[in-house]
Amino acid sequence: MSEPTLHFCTDPGEFLAAAGAYLAANPVVGTVVATLAHRMVARRADGFPPPDDDWWLVVRDASGAVVGAGMRAAPFAPRPPFLLPMPDEAAVALARVWHERGEEVRAVNGALPTVRRCAAEVTRLGGGRVEVAQHTRLHELGDLVQPARVPGALRVATDEDVDLTAEWFDAFMADADEQAGRPRGVSAHETPDRAELLRRIRGGRVWFWTDEAGRRVHLTAANPPSFGVARIGPVYTPPEQRGRGWASNAVAEVSRLLRAEGARVCLFTDQANPTSNRIYANLGYRPVVDMANLVVVP
Repeated sequence: MSEPTLHFCTDPGEFLAAAGAYLAANPVVGTVVATLAHRMVARRADGFPPPDDDWWLVVRDASGAVVGAGMRAAPFAPRPPFLLPMPDEAAVALARVWHERGEEVRAVNGALPTVRRCAAEVTRLGGGRVEVAQHTRLHELGDLVQPARVPGALRVATDEDVDLTAEWFDAFMADADEQAGRPRGVSAHETPDRAELLRRIRGGRVWFWTDEAGRRVHLTAANPPSFGVARIGPVYTPPEQRGRGWASNAVAEVSRLLRAEGARVCLFTDQANPTSNRIYANLGYRPVVDMANLVVVP
């Protein structure tokens, strides 16, 4: 049996042309790769070309059918590749390609068991050991369950909200680490730049829940649909505002709006955070696939 072949490209548009049908066939599982590829195509059209060292991966079997995909386009260190499900042979071959061309990979994110198999080969070839930085679970909305109503209302963000949006996007990951029992800031991430935040705001993809006095007490954002799937995130409530139902009501309303647009709706949860997992399960979100952020340590 022939091993799968790996095709790398630097143009996200070329990648979508090759892997679009594969991504569209399972658009919830492929949401991260599809969303970022479409975002990069849009940014390129606006005059912001992707970095030269970004790559997009198409995995094909012996017949030429696409059987996997991935990317290395994370803007934050250590720039972990993100892998979708692929045959074990392809995951191993990918680690070997990195090793042969001297591409240092100190973390691998994406679908299990693919990332575990790939990371194991990375350490076999280059030493070190694999540790789990974060276990995540991707969920899709089933029947939306309306939570108990709380005071206030959802409103779409405007340009005037960009500074607070940036602040809360940045706080989201650090607070998520703390809530999951990890040291604050251990999860690698980078707040989108101002241009990208304004793009999302002007696209109507950022919302605030405001209390009865009109104060912004919670933020929920979403990505534009890719292949009919819209992914919610981040979802952030400042510590002093938690436990009041803002998140449940905001996510429920945003979910309803996205579904009214005709999109399937999904989101990630941190498996170590029982609060968020409970909130989303109560709203009608159901597990689809487990993923992980793995790091290679000396």
